[in-house]
Amino acid sequence: MNEKPTASSQQAGRRLRQFLRPDGRTIHVAASPEAAETLRRQLSQDQKDGEFDLIIHGSPEHLDALREVHAQNEEKRNALKRKHTEVYDEFEKVHAELDALSTELGSLTQKEVALDANFSRYGYSAHIRTKEAGSSASSVMSGPEKEEERRRGESMKFWKKPVIRQYFHKGLIWRASETEEVASFELFVDLLYVGIIAINGDRAAEDPTGEALLQFCVTFILSWKLWSELTLVVSWFETDDIVQRICVLFFLACLTGYTTNITNAAGSTYTPLIAFYVSQRLFQAVYFLWTAQMVPMVRSMLISSAVFIFIPSALWIASIHVEDPARLVLIWIAILLELFGSGLFLFFIRASERSDIAAINRWSKHFQFYPAVNIEHKTERTNAFVTIVLGYSVVALLYQNQAPFGINAFFGKAILGLVQAFSFNMIYFEIDNRNIYTHAIRRHYISYMAWLWLHLPFIMSIILASGALSKLVIAHDCANADPETLAEAYALRSAPEIDVGLRWFYCAGLGIALASMAGISLSHTHHPLPTHLPKPIRLTIRLLIALILILLPLAPLTSLSLIATTTSLVVLVLIVDLYGASDKKEGFWMSKSKCRYETECTLRRADMERMREGGMGVEELSRRDVGIGGGGVVDMS
Repeated sequence: MNEKPTASSQQAGRRLRQFLRPDGRTIHVAASPEAAETLRRQLSQDQKDGEFDLIIHGSPEHLDALREVHAQNEEKRNALKRKHTEVYDEFEKVHAELDALSTELGSLTQKEVALDANFSRYGYSAHIRTKEAGSSASSVMSGPEKEEERRRGESMKFWKKPVIRQYFHKGLIWRASETEEVASFELFVDLLYVGIIAINGDRAAEDPTGEALLQFCVTFILSWKLWSELTLVVSWFETDDIVQRICVLFFLACLTGYTTNITNAAGSTYTPLIAFYVSQRLFQAVYFLWTAQMVPMVRSMLISSAVFIFIPSALWIASIHVEDPARLVLIWIAILLELFGSGLFLFFIRASERSDIAAINRWSKHFQFYPAVNIEHKTERTNAFVTIVLGYSVVALLYQNQAPFGINAFFGKAILGLVQAFSFNMIYFEIDNRNIYTHAIRRHYISYMAWLWLHLPFIMSIILASGALSKLVIAHDCANADPETLAEAYALRSAPEIDVGLRWFYCAGLGIALASMAGISLSHTHHPLPTHLPKPIRLTIRLLIALILILLPLAPLTSLSLIATTTSLVVLVLIVDLYGASDKKEGFWMSKSKCRYETECTLRRADMERMREGGMGVEELSRRDVGIGGGGVVDMS
């Protein structure tokens, strides 16, 4: 008769593949949903009585089963303690000391990346794998070897072979064990985008017409595409060499040349604008082809990515040699291919994996491996870009005063604009990005694409509204707004009345931004807390206020009244979300839960008896030297 393995029969450091329930049924643990089906068929053939349970590793059912078996073993331990008290107490003391030493060693040893933190922040997924410490099948370097490597340090090489960080294979995401951090040169690139955002926003506000809006859309979408592609390449491959820095420097040079030609892009500088843009895109295509030779595992996907660069690049070059309206046709075809081409192609690849057509199955075999987006890096980079955009909305409302006492309508409009920007910051970061159960990137491929594409209109609308706000703040069309109190440079730009186009840029920008944020929030799955207002109701209110903002230019309001009205509506959205998303059980105005202080220490049996009898308090115990594993002084104030 075959002996069923238990938890104690497993080797340390290895996953528990099967264990026993208290009722004697065997629990088998599958690595993935696909492996679960294969294991189910195998077990059905081997065990005709069907006395087994099958669960997926890391799932809620897995956790519940482990807790149940853990409780059973705790009961066995308590029974042994009652039967062999003295031996058990001595064993427990030795065990506690060993645990304390192991904890200290663990805190000083470099650990592998923990998926638990990733799951708690972005949502659980049974389709993610990483290298495991102590596993001969996945560990490249043992603990002592890693420690020795860390002691030696690492110098930057001139060139390193690119290593893919994470990739898809048969529905699973395999990711590197090391955490991916934002590189310093990425933050340096963001500094240049501070200027790009300001130039685009200021240029659109200078002449608020349909032609200016069209130019703004074209120039900003292209700069956004360059930023997105750089973020994607850094997320895909790990190189960290000097050659990578040289490539980034070339990217910055092309981006600088592109930026210097934005203002007059609809006229004489269109050709150099497109020349710098296409130069960077073609350079990236060559990089993909070269990397395809270095990393054959994802060669097909990299070649496809290069093709999706060459096709719109040909259209951009062709647009230089034609005039409007033919140029606009080529421009927008190229933009659509730039924004949606590679995403739709990847969607087709994933759909072809489940196709029953033989020709498609043969074709899809070339794309069994393809790079995956690192969720931590992507969200951090996107949050950083949104912060830059919101920073521009704050800078745009600043002006210089020369009056002895400058508390006037200009100052009031600036403060209202500041409240408005702060409210947008809270809605995006503190409301929509809080209590996420499953992030849009992890939830589904379609939700990821929605999250990605909705950020573009959100960011563009904020920039457009912020550029218009810079003009509204210094306008002197209302009471207590004397342009003579402004510094000379701002007094010259102060307008006696608001242009109609400026109203539409400002109000429609805010409305579209709110609507886009509602879509971004909808792409996530949030924790099902018992809130005062369900998420669908809060988002519906947000969309209705967004519609009011879009139609607000139809009302003949002064600049002060207009900014006050829009700020009030945005603050109303914030209040509804803050109160509506709060937990009914915890309350809104004050927390109902009591504060608890917890610590761990080694406790002798005699001390435990004295504490039960009231002869020793926690303060006295904390001041004593309780040996290894004891806690320090506990502040109970």
